[in-house]
Amino acid sequence: MSKVAFLVPLFPLLGFLINGLGRKSLSKQAIGIIGTGVIFCSFLCSCFLFGQVYAGSQEGQSFNSVVTLFNFISVDAFVIPFAFQVDQLSVLFLLIITGIGSLIHLYSTAYMKSETSDHFGRYFAYLNLFVFSMLLLVMGANYVIMFIGWEGVGLCSYLLIGYWFKNANFNYAAKKAFIMNRIGDLGFLLAVFWLIFKLGTVNYSDVFANVSQLTTVDITAITTLLFIGAMGKSAQIPLYTWLPDAMAGPTPVSALIHAATMVTAGIYMIARSNILYTMAPGTQTLVAVIGLATAIFAATIALKQNDIKKVLAYSTVSQLGYMFLGLGVGAYTGAVFHVMTHAFFKALLFLGAGSVIHAMHHEQDIRKMGNLKKYMPITHITFLLASYCWDTSIFGFLF
Repeated sequence: MSKVAFLVPLFPLLGFLINGLGRKSLSKQAIGIIGTGVIFCSFLCSCFLFGQVYAGSQEGQSFNSVVTLFNFISVDAFVIPFAFQVDQLSVLFLLIITGIGSLIHLYSTAYMKSETSDHFGRYFAYLNLFVFSMLLLVMGANYVIMFIGWEGVGLCSYLLIGYWFKNANFNYAAKKAFIMNRIGDLGFLLAVFWLIFKLGTVNYSDVFANVSQLTTVDITAITTLLFIGAMGKSAQIPLYTWLPDAMAGPTPVSALIHAATMVTAGIYMIARSNILYTMAPGTQTLVAVIGLATAIFAATIALKQNDIKKVLAYSTVSQLGYMFLGLGVGAYTGAVFHVMTHAFFKALLFLGAGSVIHAMHHEQDIRKMGNLKKYMPITHITFLLASYCWDTSIFGFLF
């Protein structure tokens, strides 16, 4: 299992290096095959890990395997290993990231075909780097490795939102996303320092085993600071305004980063830290209140939008609010379930929107669209299926 766990993030990293360094010499076809192929290989490895976890938990016992590669930081008795944790929560996110990611990469080979080979390679290199960072985030066995991936996806978000960097408005949107994410990241970083100061470790297993050594003030402060980090990454009030503007990037980017993976990082982090949050009822109440307010507020804004991608963007913010509401009331399983369903139907909606935008010659105003069913029957069916899944997943989450 250790070798397979190592291969999952290694493949996207290799894709990033090959496409990034060879973007001027490789053909578009080669870039597309490499960029998509490495993510598909990671998906196959993730399926193997899922099978191992499933087989190991057949008797109702929790499966948890930590794979240590090397010591990342070692100062006297203080050690932070570069380690991956494979369990039920991480493998579920691995399947989401690599499964949907490989399909979006495949979609991108056609969507971005009008780009020059140089820019085409740059695009796929950024996508591969993003997937590598997201895999680090969910596979890390401690908060430091998670933070490395956390910062990596923030960087890739900036690069991909501002992919068409000659447009000043797109550059502004990229900088806005980067800065607002840094505000939340400061809270995450302070929480990590607090854990090191109080417990002398950041490993999940050690932190959760010694949580009784923390006072009520410590636990409340740490969980609140972690939640501030989640608010920035997962676009909750008041750090939500960057997400609608992030639609400046290519539509596959919106599907991958701002619907299926990156914006769910905050959900993953709180679900991973559920032991801490269960012992901090005050913070749980805060999470639930912010989530409920975001769900209602963002859905209301979405009703008045005319841009097809911004409608989906504000609905994403609203759905993330539902997830935080679930986390806040202790329904961790329900929140993670909605993460999975939302990743599939919202990614499909964004890809459908990209198909419509392409057919409308890059027109995004829904007031200028209509009666497209007879011209785009396949997109009509996929959009309808995604909308149906949206309704049923909300029903399942609530009831």
